[in-house]
Amino acid sequence: MKSNTDNNKLTIFLEGRIDANNALQTENDVFAVTSLHPGAEVVFDAEKLEYISSAGLRVLLKVMKSSKEHVSVINVSRDVYDIFETTGFTEMLDIKKAYRRVSVDGCKVIGNGFYGTVYRIDPETIVKVYRSPESLSMIQNEKKLARTALVAGVPTAIPYDVVRVGDSYGSVFELINAKTFNDLLIEQPEKTDDIIKQYARFLHLVNSQTVPAGKLESAKEKCLGYLESVKKYLDDDLYRRLEALLSEIPEMHNVIHGDAQMKNVMMKDDEPMLIDMDTLSEGHPIFDIQSVYVTYFAFGEDEPSNSMDFLGLPSDTTVKVWEDFVGYYFDTQDEARITQLRDKITIVGCIRFLFLIDLVSDHETELFRTRIEHTVERLKKLAFVTDSLLFDI
Repeated sequence: MKSNTDNNKLTIFLEGRIDANNALQTENDVFAVTSLHPGAEVVFDAEKLEYISSAGLRVLLKVMKSSKEHVSVINVSRDVYDIFETTGFTEMLDIKKAYRRVSVDGCKVIGNGFYGTVYRIDPETIVKVYRSPESLSMIQNEKKLARTALVAGVPTAIPYDVVRVGDSYGSVFELINAKTFNDLLIEQPEKTDDIIKQYARFLHLVNSQTVPAGKLESAKEKCLGYLESVKKYLDDDLYRRLEALLSEIPEMHNVIHGDAQMKNVMMKDDEPMLIDMDTLSEGHPIFDIQSVYVTYFAFGEDEPSNSMDFLGLPSDTTVKVWEDFVGYYFDTQDEARITQLRDKITIVGCIRFLFLIDLVSDHETELFRTRIEHTVERLKKLAFVTDSLLFDI
């Protein structure tokens, strides 16, 4: 009998048919495995189980009664689940149906975030496929975060199904004929100004919403963690200055998406909405706006081709997004104020950018070294002449 262990979880794989002819042998095999892992949580993976009779059900019941830990059955087909349900076993055991399988082969990628990739699988549906082995718990957490945002007044899409995609799991969203703002920018370059304005004002709306205290992670604490992670690139004076600037930002309860680039804002029925909610947190809006600097300026500054490779946009367009965004977000044409606000946002954006490139880049490349050098130089230039990172929206 096939099995594997992960920490204190024992997974036993059930296959074929379990009936009166082989129930005793199955019982002996199962207890032979469980005896080697006393105290382990037992999970029966029934993906390849075709049929189970009452004799087979009694085997599972014996395991449940003999185990002091949780016992569950996962990946149960519809036909086998009907047997569990008819016999009342769904009330005695934790039994989960198998997830519907979908393929993303040949599907258009509409977003590529830190935790997963978003595909359009048909005109009405998108699926976000997670990379992490902990994807099921991440999917449930993202659904919870999306509901929190929706209750707070943020237009967002909530997943309605969980599917298997190869060896991974994904969340399915119904977004009929919706397009990302990034798609709109590619398809309608003549409307670039209007798209940037609508994007900026939508993010302002998002950041204006609040959640109950403690409902979400602190964006400020996240950023302080980024700073600590990149401390090795900063001299002591610069590190202490940046830490002081971040520390004086009060804890706030405004909604922070965390990766509010245009690929994560979709237009549906002429109304924008957020997707990809697994980075949701609460805090001062500067912790969201920094992602505009990172996405549309920092990544392309020393590698202009990055804009086309990642966003499908020429570098002059992405720079324009960053340069025009601040005025639209704050509804001001005052160049002095815009410059001051950009400098504040840039400081936080540089900290996040250092964290990201340290995490995902090849440290031996010239590009990595150049990016570190330019970002640290920019921080040194701005940090000591900026009195505070605070602003009102």
